[in-house]
Amino acid sequence: MTHREIDPLDVADLPNIEAGQLRQLDAGALVAPGDPGHAPRILVLYGSLRERSYSRLAAEEGARVLRALGAEVRFFDPHDLPLPDSALPSHPKVVELRELAVWSEGMVWCSPERHGAMTGVMKAQIDWLPLSLGGVRPTQGKTLAVCQVSGGSQSFNAVNQMRILGRWMRMVTIPNQSSVPKAFAEFEDNGRMKPSPYYNRIVDVMEELCKFTLMVRGRSDYLVDRYSERVETAEAVSRRVNQRAI
Repeated sequence: MTHREIDPLDVADLPNIEAGQLRQLDAGALVAPGDPGHAPRILVLYGSLRERSYSRLAAEEGARVLRALGAEVRFFDPHDLPLPDSALPSHPKVVELRELAVWSEGMVWCSPERHGAMTGVMKAQIDWLPLSLGGVRPTQGKTLAVCQVSGGSQSFNAVNQMRILGRWMRMVTIPNQSSVPKAFAEFEDNGRMKPSPYYNRIVDVMEELCKFTLMVRGRSDYLVDRYSERVETAEAVSRRVNQRAI
């Protein structure tokens, strides 16, 4: 079995990491025989259009950790994404989002909590992702980490909602999650997160996401193989054979 060696950790841009405590992943202990061998591909979605978006800032901190752990990370900018059903799937932003989803092997969803729920910006991005896109399932069998930021006291409404959506999208949602209360007090003027237990939890979540992605991606075809779909496929093949015989 061959697998990509995870690059040595580069924590130069992670001032809140305790020396020696962010550990290199043991890829050999995690990957499946069918592992593709490249860096884990993680797509990050965030749920705010504000210039100083705390969900984006939290996601950026997570992305720095993911990159230090050897992952390849891409962001989707939700600016100019139309509301679902208000534009055709050929809209450039919709095409971009769907291509990123197909490219990814795991995702991070980070939303503010607004009126006790995830934002419309966050939900619109998820709603534009179909369960099936041609012969490809953009989300099925891929890993997901959920995070939220709040303006007030700590809450878990947004992450709980996103977990439901992740399950609906047939994703492997990792057990850990992050919720940052009073986010306005957790970031420096330069946008970097202050050291705190909330920052440590973000690191925990990203570390766990990397591990789960390495474990799942080479096994996803087997994990999502379903009896009901095999029955439907067999029935469809039988119908085509019978039609040709007529």
